[in-house]
Amino acid sequence: MYTLRFVPLGGVVGVTKNMYVYELYKDSILQDIVIVDCGIGFPHEKELGVDFVIPDISYLKDKLDKIRAILLTHGHEDHISALPFHYEDLGRPPVYASKLTAAFIANKCKEFNLPLNLKVIAYGTQYTFGEFTAEFIPVTHSIPDTTHILISSPVGTMYHGSDFKLDTTPVYGVPPDFYRITKAGHDGILCLLSDCLGVMRDGLTQSEAIVGQTFEDEMRKTKGKFVMTTFSSNISRIRQCVEAAIKFNRKIIFLGRSMRDNTRIAKEINYLPIPGQFLGKEEEVMQLPPNKVCLIVAGSQGQYGSALSKLANKQNENVKIKPGDKVVISSDPIPGNENEVYALVEELSLQGAQVVYSDIADQLHASGHGNREDLKLLMRFTNPSYFIPIGGTIRHQQEYRSLAGTLGFEENKVILLNEGDTMIFQKGKANRGDTVDTKSIYVDAYGVGDVGNMVLRDRKTLSSDGMVICFLAIDSLSRLVTRPKFVSKGFVFQQNENELFEKATKVVEASMKPNTAPSGDFTKVKRNIISQLENFFYKQRGRKPLIVVETLEI
Repeated sequence: MYTLRFVPLGGVVGVTKNMYVYELYKDSILQDIVIVDCGIGFPHEKELGVDFVIPDISYLKDKLDKIRAILLTHGHEDHISALPFHYEDLGRPPVYASKLTAAFIANKCKEFNLPLNLKVIAYGTQYTFGEFTAEFIPVTHSIPDTTHILISSPVGTMYHGSDFKLDTTPVYGVPPDFYRITKAGHDGILCLLSDCLGVMRDGLTQSEAIVGQTFEDEMRKTKGKFVMTTFSSNISRIRQCVEAAIKFNRKIIFLGRSMRDNTRIAKEINYLPIPGQFLGKEEEVMQLPPNKVCLIVAGSQGQYGSALSKLANKQNENVKIKPGDKVVISSDPIPGNENEVYALVEELSLQGAQVVYSDIADQLHASGHGNREDLKLLMRFTNPSYFIPIGGTIRHQQEYRSLAGTLGFEENKVILLNEGDTMIFQKGKANRGDTVDTKSIYVDAYGVGDVGNMVLRDRKTLSSDGMVICFLAIDSLSRLVTRPKFVSKGFVFQQNENELFEKATKVVEASMKPNTAPSGDFTKVKRNIISQLENFFYKQRGRKPLIVVETLEI
């Protein structure tokens, strides 16, 4: 008997960090594994020095010989950018992707000096991975070459419908292959895994084509520099801005490493044609007439250290925002990023720029995620036995379940999962499986996985309550030789330190009187001092600084 196990290692309730595992068992023996996507997430802890989060692949470490392929749906960061971190540990399986997606991931792996077994897919082709077969179906999203994937096995066919909208008039590339989608539904779909992020919006999602006219209208009215920011992988949006800039004879300058890299790659494969005379350099911006400049900038989500953030915070030596400039934010904030985006709006406005964003202007951004009618059409076309909403939050999942109910589907057939939950599929039926342990793998400038929960806790304490260092001079019997000395950072005003630390000195001395630690073993004593000082400072100031005890044996 065949069994299909579905394991989401990310993406089901966190919007980003997408990674999904399909496992095929025969008589309880694992036969084949296919992985769909391997992307990064954007954590709320970023202000504590965390750059991004990647999926936890511990579950797969003892199954590497069964991994047949990694299939990528499209080229956004939250679907491909964790792959360079995990590719070696996954056993270097072949990676299948559409043309633009393949170019993006090849560039990322090149930065890591990582050889990649990469296959560029063809639509209408069946790919075989053990007893799995897969077919890529073209759909539309906010990036060209987006696909859905049919994954077939002896158990049935899974329709992996990650980020999409049903745009019948895409500005570049092909429209969704409605024939192939409906044929798949006619042949029988066991489970539809569907993007659900746009489920709160009525109607059909607007076509990407509306944004090009908006760029022209806004650029025509701008006397200063025109600045547009969007996701650096949104080549369709960038191309429309480029075409408007060419029409108004503005030099085009790309700011931000990801923006420069992605546009260079798109130019190389002719997805972003730009005549050479219209390309400018960052260093020449201030020498050009402001009305002859178009800046296309990374950082639309307010990411700290991004090109847009540097403009807003006056950290770019070559480009300064001035009155008369216009900044167009052509993307909606990812849930959780709203505050960062609005903070940039404030800073840019203070410098005199007119900031235009979706809260105050229409048709600046066409979502890449299907609204209710898009989602309903995919439900109808595929007519599955089961549904699993992906790519949203819990509230999006719940609303998706209700939406399916309005079409007559049984709501108990809509399965709501969390990260690490699993589903077991057999012929015509589905049951919940055991939960897989997962954790957040944090990445900062210094490495992967070395930023654990303890490190985050300490960073958070430092950012809010400061730090106190207690220096102790002790003899070989762990007795104080002199009175403790204190140094604080970010905890208390200097003029208030003396009285407070005099009391703290007595706390330390009292905690060391009953010292019974063996000679040379001061660990337990340190722990006790830290605990006593934490309680003392909290009672005195209502704050718990990070306590560090340093000892010197004399």
